Amino acid sequence: MIDSRVKFRHLQTFVEVARQKSVMKAAELLHVSQPAVTKTIRELEEVLGVAVFERDGRGIKITRYGEVFLRHAGAALTALRQGLDSVSQERFGEAPPIRIGALPTVSTRIMPRAMELFLKENTWSRIKIVTGENAVLLEQLRVGDLDVVVGRLASAEKMAGFSFEHLYSEQVVFAVRAGHPLLESRRSLFSSLGDYTVLMPTRASIIRPFVESFLIANGVASLPNQIETVSDAFGRAFVRKSDAIWIISSGVVASDVSDGVLCVLPIDTTETRGPVGLTMRTDAIPSLPQSILMQTIREAAAEVAAADSL
Repeated sequence: MIDSRVKFRHLQTFVEVARQKSVMKAAELLHVSQPAVTKTIRELEEVLGVAVFERDGRGIKITRYGEVFLRHAGAALTALRQGLDSVSQERFGEAPPIRIGALPTVSTRIMPRAMELFLKENTWSRIKIVTGENAVLLEQLRVGDLDVVVGRLASAEKMAGFSFEHLYSEQVVFAVRAGHPLLESRRSLFSSLGDYTVLMPTRASIIRPFVESFLIANGVASLPNQIETVSDAFGRAFVRKSDAIWIISSGVVASDVSDGVLCVLPIDTTETRGPVGLTMRTDAIPSLPQSILMQTIREAAAEVAAADSL
């Protein structure tokens, strides 16, 4: 039997604190005071009989018990949100919204084609596409703010409670502007990297470990002049106007390379290949529009994989 002492505000507050990892930020987003958030969390802990958060330096982190409860709390809020959306659909003839998290590697190459195919199905569903770092998107997926994340497979420890469907594989490339000096250089490209500004994926990005391992394996222990970014808009603009080198997933710059705006340095990056696919919560039951959208993503990904094999 569900404990009647657990209210909606307990779940909402708990999930928001877990997502923000901060009582202060959660209070701002929930439009309540910090003491109110703290009181609500303590009430929840009293009902559960365990601590769901603990201090971590100056901040807080979720406990093992909190991680277990988060899976179900996020699912409960998602189910409630879907119920409200369904009622709205019945009242106003609106289809339930679909919320997609897309890493930069698929935002420019997969999602436009997938949306083109999806719109032909006339489901009239409202679509929300969110881009960002993998860790952020997976956290939003975990707490129910997203329905599916499209991108690279996360590390094993971050996949608890998730399922992954492989669509295709891609690798990292070293992209530069057309006419870049290194395109004609006879020097070792790896020994020349330190002479230029290098755009690196951020430490929270999913491809960062692949890039670091690859560089170390090829004798590049450090890069003195680097900028960390996951912004494809900044990366594209900066590289086109400078001699910077952009280390990025091939899908992000595929159209730029095809158009001749950017070029890929002749470096064999095969060992950085990794699976790209659909990540969902294992307890999620897709609606019909969601199932249709995921099928269009599969079709778009298949087109990309076929084009890459030519």
